[in-house]
Amino acid sequence: MVAKSSVVRRRRAVRLAGLGVGGAALLSLLAGCSGAGDIGERFGHFGWPGEGISPQAHRMYDVWIGSTIAALIVGFFVWGLIFWCIIRYRKRGDTLPAQTRFNMPMEILYTVAPVLVVAVLFYYTAIVQTDVDKLTRNPDVTVEIVAFKWNWQFNYRDGLGEEANTVASTVGSTEVIPLLVLPTGKKIRFEQTSRDVIHSFWVPELLFKRDVMPGSLRNQFEVTLDREGRYVGRCAELCGTYHAFMNFELVVVSPERFEQFLQAKQAGRSTQEAMGAIGYNGAEQYATTTKPFDGRRTSNNWNPPAAGAVRE
Repeated sequence: MVAKSSVVRRRRAVRLAGLGVGGAALLSLLAGCSGAGDIGERFGHFGWPGEGISPQAHRMYDVWIGSTIAALIVGFFVWGLIFWCIIRYRKRGDTLPAQTRFNMPMEILYTVAPVLVVAVLFYYTAIVQTDVDKLTRNPDVTVEIVAFKWNWQFNYRDGLGEEANTVASTVGSTEVIPLLVLPTGKKIRFEQTSRDVIHSFWVPELLFKRDVMPGSLRNQFEVTLDREGRYVGRCAELCGTYHAFMNFELVVVSPERFEQFLQAKQAGRSTQEAMGAIGYNGAEQYATTTKPFDGRRTSNNWNPPAAGAVRE
């Protein structure tokens, strides 16, 4: 009778473990569903910096939230089993309890379950990564990103590759933060290159960053922006003394305002004048999410070099 009840309890524990792992796997499978975003918003996005401003960012956000929820389910289930074992099998007397050398169903379960979880996460990671890295043949807008110590130059191009021509350009200096103006709803191709060392192009709201490598090999990627606004951009690769001040600002506007901005730049107007042409006035013609390094020489700071930057 004792042996039979022990077997029943053992089978019950295995079934409970199977239900817990099955629930975690199901949540991983649902990682791409919109409901995951609602849960993430309620809990501060689980450390992720928001839902992002592009379809690619939304997909990465869903995977992050779904995998975090699945990890929490597995964690709570394991913690529950630990405390259940502590309470259920605590010492009740001097009699030595029955010794179990192995439990084949349980061992199969905790071998198969991690493989299943990793496989599900790998599958969705590969799907989303492939989508984020996908390039189209004919993007609507092509921007060449040129990084240098310690600033940015953004060239609007009429085609792809090094043979294409620059139709408009904006460049930062020690006194002026560069503005990267882009439209919503358009496929935007970025072609990156560096004049010196490795930098990294990072807009937190895009939810990922890309290294900017020196040389002829260009790191390319595409995004489609779906929310207007102004967003700080940074260099995310330690590149030298003034790396911390290598910022820019992404300005996302409607396609109509973007065309007006581009036409103003092609007519020879400065970036700030072109910003005025699309309705930004006064201080709005400059960066609002970050500011230049204070270059005045005092006892507590050094005057950074212009580093080859060209004033507009």
